[in-house]
Amino acid sequence: MTPECERVLDQLDGPLPPDLASHAAGCADCRALLEGFQVLAPPASAPPPVLINDARLEQTRRQSLTELAAHPKPTPWWKEVAVLLAAYLGVGAVGLLWVGRHGMMLNSASPLAVALVALLIVVGVGGGAMVALAPRQRAWPFTLVAVGALVVALAQLSGRSGVQVRPFLAGTLGCMGAEVVLSVVPLALALVLLCRSAFQPVRALAAGLSSAGVSLLILHVHCPDGSAGHLMLGHVLPWFVLAGVAVFIRSRLPSRSFAP
Repeated sequence: MTPECERVLDQLDGPLPPDLASHAAGCADCRALLEGFQVLAPPASAPPPVLINDARLEQTRRQSLTELAAHPKPTPWWKEVAVLLAAYLGVGAVGLLWVGRHGMMLNSASPLAVALVALLIVVGVGGGAMVALAPRQRAWPFTLVAVGALVVALAQLSGRSGVQVRPFLAGTLGCMGAEVVLSVVPLALALVLLCRSAFQPVRALAAGLSSAGVSLLILHVHCPDGSAGHLMLGHVLPWFVLAGVAVFIRSRLPSRSFAP
């Protein structure tokens, strides 16, 4: 390495003087050295970052601070479940008083069968609320919710009295209408609470089955018709349809948060 090459090496971090530049142009070693240094050296200046509108940033910051000041701690998830179950209880009491004006417990099946099916529906209602709102497990398996719904439906049909009191069409339409009307408030509240997290079809399905299960329980203990056709079309089918409606409506509603 010549003395000129050593001077070129000492001045790699800056522009070369004219004499060293002419030397480097004719020296193969210096050209290779300069090319390698240019590849390894960081760019002299990075492009300026793209800035978001300052007014929008300030508005977002103020909204965040306001929300943080109003709710410094997140609401425990079990309080939302408690609110939902309390609403279920209130709607159930009002519904029993409404449909039971001429008698509340008119199911003519055996008392043990009525009690066991009612208990199973209550467990499904509470379990569905937990699946819908509890954040501890992010992905509930669809088979768990589907199997639970099928068990409740089969229990309804297995514990039937087999007695048909009213005309089939009138009785079926009456129970359908009552189930839909009694499910409006629980379903609306469940959807509002679901919008506080990201949309998950399984949670929406569980919420729909849970909220519509309140009216299913009312009809189970009150309805005197126990034929298989009436129970399937007037009780179980509307329950499944309302759960599907819950999934459809939730998929169209905006999420206020995207936490799981």
